[in-house]
Amino acid sequence: MLTRVRGAGTFVTHRVGVHSSLDVNFGVTEAIRAAGMEAGSEGVSVAERGASPEEARRLALSSEESVVVVERVRTADGRPVVYSRDVIPARFVSGHRHELEDLGRRSLYELFDRDLGVAVHHGVALLRPIKADRTLATRLRVIRGALFLLMRQVDYDEFGRPVLYSHEYHLADAFEFAVVRRGSGVPGL
Repeated sequence: MLTRVRGAGTFVTHRVGVHSSLDVNFGVTEAIRAAGMEAGSEGVSVAERGASPEEARRLALSSEESVVVVERVRTADGRPVVYSRDVIPARFVSGHRHELEDLGRRSLYELFDRDLGVAVHHGVALLRPIKADRTLATRLRVIRGALFLLMRQVDYDEFGRPVLYSHEYHLADAFEFAVVRRGSGVPGL
């Protein structure tokens, strides 16, 4: 399928079709694989720096603690579908720089579980529709103004400690999310 935008050009807009249920906490890699596609990453960057005030608050860090930020474009069968920025307390990933740089081929949740010994128990996500600015459009090779679903999520370990703060920009035409909603006839509501 093609889309023509006056003054911008003609773009291929085939729908990837990744389906994901929002009531289950699993990553982009798993969602893409579950849809029968090959998950990949482009442009993985890893940097350590001081936590911003928001990151320190979300991750329950002191003002002196640092974080490691992993940025990457996620692909489904080679097509860019998600830009993600994951913020991890540096104390969790000390000595694991190589494993972080290898996130082009594997899941961050897999790294937490297998390499760091941290079981991600649950996450709390906030979702908001947005339009792509110039930077986001360039990263995902779409037109400026393309629709995205921004998912900001804090993941917690089995002790209730925040271990990961993620920003995921999901290309709207590539994903379909499902939510199970209980009705008033369900006990406890």
